Amino acid sequence: MSFTIAIIGRPNVGKSTLFNRLVGQKLALVDDMPGVTRDRREGEAKLGDLQFTIIDTAGLDEGPKGSLTARMQEQTETAIALADALFFVIDARAGLTPADRAFADFARRADKPVLLLANKSEGKHGELGAMESYALGLGDPIQISAEHGEGMGELYDALRGLVPETEDEVDEHEETDEERAARPIRVAIVGRPNAGKSTLINHLLGEERLLTSPEAGTTRDSIAVEIEYKGRGFRIFDTAGLRRRSRIEEKLEKLSVADALRAVRFAEVVVLMMDAQNRFEEQDLRIADLIEREGRALVIAVNKWDLMESKPGQISALRHDVDHWLPQVSGVPIVAVSGLMGEGIDRLMQAIVESYAVWNRRVPTAALNRWFEEAIANNPPPAVSGRRLKLNYITQTKARPPSFVLFCSRADAIPQSYLRYLINSMRETFELPGTPVRITLREKANPFAHKRKRPS
Repeated sequence: MSFTIAIIGRPNVGKSTLFNRLVGQKLALVDDMPGVTRDRREGEAKLGDLQFTIIDTAGLDEGPKGSLTARMQEQTETAIALADALFFVIDARAGLTPADRAFADFARRADKPVLLLANKSEGKHGELGAMESYALGLGDPIQISAEHGEGMGELYDALRGLVPETEDEVDEHEETDEERAARPIRVAIVGRPNAGKSTLINHLLGEERLLTSPEAGTTRDSIAVEIEYKGRGFRIFDTAGLRRRSRIEEKLEKLSVADALRAVRFAEVVVLMMDAQNRFEEQDLRIADLIEREGRALVIAVNKWDLMESKPGQISALRHDVDHWLPQVSGVPIVAVSGLMGEGIDRLMQAIVESYAVWNRRVPTAALNRWFEEAIANNPPPAVSGRRLKLNYITQTKARPPSFVLFCSRADAIPQSYLRYLINSMRETFELPGTPVRITLREKANPFAHKRKRPS
């Protein structure tokens, strides 16, 4: 495992800004309101030629036992236990506070190397606050501005003696099927607020890794966790709940939603989690449509199934509802689960693996040609303006998701209903349930177009 550093400090001192600076992208949400970060977040950081794992944590704060604040602190304590060294961050503009002094003692008791970072040190006020930090007894403060990138050279000099040297390894060859099979499947878990996404992931991990609460909106960042399930690796992203746009009012919630959408685009398989007692609401359907438009494999998990009254035919009714409400992803896998009780987890993980395989599928050319001839013979394309449309041939251009180019005459005249017929027939013939299927129309070049008409 690489050298690991945890960023700690009281709320709103700029920990997440520093995290984003070191990983080179805006992974952690940043806002002026204290307490934005709740779960701990890991990333691969680089500073000059130094490479290490960085952990962003919730601000160290006190709260009653069992409260959300107290559990946020437990997450921070876990991060400290996992780390090889600590970045203790203070706000140089605000100067030292009683909370800084209390948590400096906390960092000292961790018995690990601690670098004291006086953030927001730009300007005269910042310099005075940095000088105050000597009183913490954690050595010389390193004056930085995480937002503007100032002081990174000084931070590098202090880190160089702590982080083991690593050699950059550049891998330029294309990924093979065997390498893809060995790589973790990227899975995003999305849904409306309070659908039980974090509870499900905690059950998979066997620990309280992600904060959960009856209050909707507990998760704000998209948090990635690595798990291994029955010998297969998964990188699972827990995301903030997605509300209707009209209900997204606070700036912070807008950032959380944007972060969740980035997780969908980064994922290979997306699990749409619905509440069993309030399923197939308008927002569920919008999220499913978004996933299909982004071209990601989809699995639907109906959570809190343990709260449903047991009746015969419930799963069949679910299947009927999915095909009725989501015809654009006909045959999508649907699994009834209970994240709290751990019911249906095996079926869900198997559905993820199978959906990933379908998403990567390539159809053999000979089989594709046979299907194409039969599909046209069984249901010829309609005539438009008295002229019959001619479909020449079809070829698969890529997988992830399965994408095809159909060469034809008058591409703009082919109705969407006929394309849906081809896609549904293809799904059934080649067993492509649930995954998006793309057909792009392209007009075949007319070999006689360059010839001039003979004069009459």
